Amino acid sequence: DISPLLKDPSAFGALLDLLEDHLRASFPRIDFIAGLDSRGFLIGPPLAQRLGIGFVLIRKKGKLPGPTESVSYSLEYGKAELEIQRDAVEPGQKVVVVDDLLATGGTMRAACELLARLGAHVLECLVVIELRALRGAERLRPLPLYSLLQYD
Repeated sequence: DISPLLKDPSAFGALLDLLEDHLRASFPRIDFIAGLDSRGFLIGPPLAQRLGIGFVLIRKKGKLPGPTESVSYSLEYGKAELEIQRDAVEPGQKVVVVDDLLATGGTMRAACELLARLGAHVLECLVVIELRALRGAERLRPLPLYSLLQYD
């Protein structure tokens, strides 16, 4: 739960500082931050703004205007679909995918699949919290994962 971070401007600023420092040290060029619906929308835009780059929405099905690309994926409790606008990224552009939490990795994996379909190069999956016992990072391989906090 990232609610306490959002309530505290100093803590949220510190979170953004840590994520920004990590990305600047890790990648010489990033074209976009892609955020997952919905809490990735809270972290991604201010992080993208700090980096001087754009932000791309990856949403639940039926929420985006215009032509979209979609993917179905399995959740612990059923199935879901994610979408991205077809013109969101260009082939070869470098993208970091952001969310608050990585559990089983299904949603993050689906988001990376959407970006790959559009020809983007996913540099990294970036989360605030990783629940290691659920082995979500294994589902993302060979894509790298960076998490600030890990819980077993």
